[in-house]
Amino acid sequence: MPPHTALLIIDVQQGLIDGPPAAIRAPQILVQLNAAIALARTRAMPILFVQHDGPPDSPLAAGSHAWQLHEALARQPIDKVIRKRASDAFCQTALKATLEQLAIDNLWLAGYASDFCLDSTVRSAAMQGYAVTVIADAHTSKDRPHLGGEQVIAHHNWLWANLDTPVHPVRVMPLHQLAALSGND
Repeated sequence: MPPHTALLIIDVQQGLIDGPPAAIRAPQILVQLNAAIALARTRAMPILFVQHDGPPDSPLAAGSHAWQLHEALARQPIDKVIRKRASDAFCQTALKATLEQLAIDNLWLAGYASDFCLDSTVRSAAMQGYAVTVIADAHTSKDRPHLGGEQVIAHHNWLWANLDTPVHPVRVMPLHQLAALSGND
C-alpha cells in the first residue's frame, strides 16, 4: 500500500469492548483488528488509534480502566493516538493535521461503535474527500433498543457502501478481500 494510506482504529477501549454489556463478537473483532494492524504494518501504513474521552464523572473518564485502549490490541510505540470528545474523530481533534503531516489521503477504518463514532468518522472523512475503506468485519456495536447489534453492523455496512459522497465512493470490504488487493488499490 502506498504511504498515503493509514489504518484508523476508533474507540477500541476496555469498557466499550468488554462492557458490560460486551460488544457484539468482541473476541473475534479483536482478532480481526489485530489482523488489520498486521496487514497495515506489512504495507508500511501508519496506524492511528482514536480514543474517546468521556466527561470526568463518566465510565470513559480519561485515565479510568474503561477508557484505556484495549489491552489485546497489537499496538506499538510508533502508533499515534488521537483523543476526541465527540463522535466524529475529526471534530476538534488533531486528526486532520496528523493526516496532513503524514500526507494521508486514503483511510482504512475499523473499530467501535458502528452506529456512532465509526459512522460519524466515516461520513466526515468521505465528505472531506478522503478515500475511505471500511473493513466490514472489523467493526462492532452493541444491541440497541430497537435493533440488534448484528443488524446494526449489517445496516451500516450497507449504508456506507451506498452513501453519496463528493469525491470517492466509500468501499466496504471484509479484511480478506482487502488483503488480496495489490498495494496500489
